[in-house]
Amino acid sequence: MQEILLKGYPIGSINGILFDKDGTLVNSEEYLLYLSRLRLSEAKKKLKEYGYSEDKVYSIEQLLYKAYGIDTNGIKPNGLVAIASSKDNLVSTATIFCLINGDWSKSFKIANEVFSIASKKASFVDSSKKKNKLLPGVKSIIRKSYKRNIKIGIISNDTRDGIKSFLKDNKLEKEFIHFWSSEDFPPKPNPQSVKEICKLMDLHVSECALIGDSNADIEMARNSGVKIALGYTGGWKQSPSLYEYHHLIHHWEDLNFQDSSKMNFLK
Repeated sequence: MQEILLKGYPIGSINGILFDKDGTLVNSEEYLLYLSRLRLSEAKKKLKEYGYSEDKVYSIEQLLYKAYGIDTNGIKPNGLVAIASSKDNLVSTATIFCLINGDWSKSFKIANEVFSIASKKASFVDSSKKKNKLLPGVKSIIRKSYKRNIKIGIISNDTRDGIKSFLKDNKLEKEFIHFWSSEDFPPKPNPQSVKEICKLMDLHVSECALIGDSNADIEMARNSGVKIALGYTGGWKQSPSLYEYHHLIHHWEDLNFQDSSKMNFLK
């Protein structure tokens, strides 16, 4: 087993680490903000096409801003866009449409059309908003984990294709053999999802640390029985408000490893 060192201090011995992806391994804020604004813009256009009045369109727009967790400072790291899956964002958008028109079938149809158009436009995103840009220090901690034979996996609300794209873009297919997506059952934040990916990795949850940037990640980790639940705060312009973590990481450079046998010898 390997001892995790946080700023040089040992916090526990593990054989595996589960990483959240967006806001933990990658800088997702610029892309998610771009995608969300596309959805808002397309929603306004589509609603007008369906004959909605200016007042209704404005009311829906304001509700979407609040629901998505978008303000003048960017994306709220504890909000819908930052944490939830694309499917959850779609359903939430349709729900807001339904609050105004009272017709679920129509609302869900419009939401699907909006998301489809926005996704196609987002596929041509320029490099400044690159979806899979690694956060500073991530490459180093992944390499350290891999070299020390610490099994690492990803547990994310992204789709399978989204996670595969992330791994391919960053040449991490060799390091991350296993991942758990929004399309696997049960998806996060169900604690059973942690147990299921641990089975794939041939690990027990009590041998693992889980690192995430949301309270949903931390609560899921603790309820699943992982040994160490670590909160990460460096992935957003606005630091997420986290609680119930065992330890908090602000920078990936703060994390390191050492053989547990050496730690026992030193003790």
